[in-house]
Formats: sequence, C-alpha cells, structure tokens
Amino acid sequence: MKLVIIGATYPFRGGNAHYTSLLYLTLKKKHQVKLYSYKRQYPQFLYPGKTDKDPSKKILAIEEAEPILDYANPLTWYSTYKKIKKTNPDLLIFNWFTIFSFFQFFTISTLVKKNTKIKIVFICHNVFPHEPSFSDKFLIKLSLRNGDFFIVHSKNELENLSNLMPNANIQHCHHPIYDIFNFNNLTKKEAKIKLNIKGKTLLFFGLIRKYKGLEYLIQSLPLILKHFDIKLLIVGEFWENKKRYLDLICDLNLREKVKIIDQYIPNEDIEMYFRASDLIITPYVSVTGSGIIQIANSFNKPIIATKIGCFPEIIEDKKTGYLVKPKDPSSIAKAVLDYFDNPENAAMFKGNIIEKKKEFSWDKMAQTIERLIS
Repeated sequence: MKLVIIGATYPFRGGNAHYTSLLYLTLKKKHQVKLYSYKRQYPQFLYPGKTDKDPSKKILAIEEAEPILDYANPLTWYSTYKKIKKTNPDLLIFNWFTIFSFFQFFTISTLVKKNTKIKIVFICHNVFPHEPSFSDKFLIKLSLRNGDFFIVHSKNELENLSNLMPNANIQHCHHPIYDIFNFNNLTKKEAKIKLNIKGKTLLFFGLIRKYKGLEYLIQSLPLILKHFDIKLLIVGEFWENKKRYLDLICDLNLREKVKIIDQYIPNEDIEMYFRASDLIITPYVSVTGSGIIQIANSFNKPIIATKIGCFPEIIEDKKTGYLVKPKDPSSIAKAVLDYFDNPENAAMFKGNIIEKKKEFSWDKMAQTIERLIS
C-alpha cells in the first residue's frame, strides 16, 4: 500500500512531531510511505513558547521526511499537492491538531479531491480547540469536508465529530503509547538523586495552559500535607500567566513543597522526571486526548486524572490510576492519600498498567488505517 502523511516532525518539537514520526515509522514497516512536513509551522505571535524547534540531543528524526509546507506561502501548499498527485498514494493522511492548519489542509485536500481519486483520512486529535472561538465550528467543518475517513482517539471526540458531520465514516482507536523515552533505564533512586529530591513525589508534566487545571492540584497540597510529606514537580513551559500560580503557591505557604521547571523538556530528560515520581497528575478541566497519559503508561506510572473526556477510557479507576472530579482539590487529595495509605498499591498498580498498556500499541493504530481501504 502507498501512503502519504502530512504532519510535523523533527526539527519541530512536542507531541505533534513525536506522533507523526512514530506513525510514519510504524506504517513504514509494511507499506511505502512518504512524509511531507513543514519549513515553518506557525507565525511567532501564535506560539507562546520560546521556540517550536526541538532542543533535544537524542532526537526522533525522519531523514526521509520532506520539509515542504510553509504556513505563509500558498505556493508550498500547491507544491505539496503536486507531489501527492505524482506519488498517487492509496491513502493521504492528515494529522489534524489545530485550527491553524485550516488554510493549508483545506487547500491541499480540495485540490486532491477535485483532481485525483486518492482517498483522504483525517486523524483528528482535537476536533475542536481547547479554547474555542465562535468561528471554529464553521472552519473545522469546511476543512474536514474533503475527508473520506476519520480517526479519533476517544469516544468523546467521536461524538463531537459525529455531531459536526453526521454522515462521516469515523473510526475510533486509542492514542498509542509513547515508549521512546527510556534511554537510561534509571531507577527511581537514581532519578531522585539527579533531581535532588527525596520522598513521595507528584508530577504535573507538560505545557501549562488554563484548561489543564493546575491550580486545583496546587490547592490540594495542603490537604495532602496534613497526612504525608510530599513534593510536587511542575515540569513544563508556561503558556499563560505564571505569576498567578506563583502567588497561589506563596499564599498557601507551599514554596518548599513545589519545584517548578519552567522549560520544554528535551527527550533525554523526560525519563528522569517520570522515574522520580510516584504519581502523575492531570487535573484537566477539558481534554480530548493526552500524550502525557501515554508517557506515564510507558513508565508504568499510575495517573490521577479528572473523570472527563478520554481519561475514563484509558484509566481504570483504582487499578491503573484514579479518576477524580474536575475542579475539586479535595478529590485529588483523597486519591493521593488512598494511594500512599497502602504500601502494596505501587506493585498492584504497576502490574495492572503493564497489562492495560497492551491495548495502546502503534500496530493497532496501523491496523485501523489499513482497514479503511482493505
């Protein structure tokens, strides 16, 4: 089967690039695959971070990827279409992450639809943005209208897309696991020494944005500290007002209990933070899919997550993690205390996670794509 993927890969950073790269590597095992990536993804004013380039020393690079697309140059969109037409794949795969892809994806998919018989699939990671605007529904529907097939990673997203496009051919497949960061096979003790921390440790990992509910995790700490001494690691680049979190930490007298690493974490350092931690916490107030969950699974770490979106599909309550009420610090605290109250929980949760994560293989994702045109 001949396939073409359009999506970001190295030298761009983050879950988007990791996902596209791992998808390419998985499909390449059995198929002829071309990957068309970007010269430039976004204008700087739309990107709150310091850079969209990956600073990692241990990179996930696809040497065969062709960096063609430029968000500001429609001629590159047309050039990409011409390459797709010449390749004439059985399936064209778009990775839909953001509404900002609208102009490029709409242009390319329209040209392909009008001038070829190539089938098109959109992998919709977020049908709607986490922080939507009034025009999003119209633009998303317009952008996706050329798709023959759609793949989503949660039942919630399946429902969102079905409501938007009632007759769409939509397949559901769980977000595959990110199992590429175990470079050094560190022990927990070794990781803690590297980070200069001791004792029970909680981890909030990833970009800090409003929808991720970090303030509720911080507010849960005084309740936890009444019973256990604990350290919270907040690891990730702030994409919103950092001061309000610092003020909250100060107001609650938690400065000695919270360690903030305000930066994008390169691939080779991700393992250190997950190995050092006992529990990974994702107190989000809205969610579509989560690569953080699948990094945690790769390290066999239990997760405390809010009972929303895809989380109940991935996390088995009190077996592989805990599902808690959103915007509820006491619910987070109760889950943390339950976990540490029983010394046998660590081994029990780890065993359950090892079994559960078999459901999240990249091969299952490949099979979902293959079935679309089999």
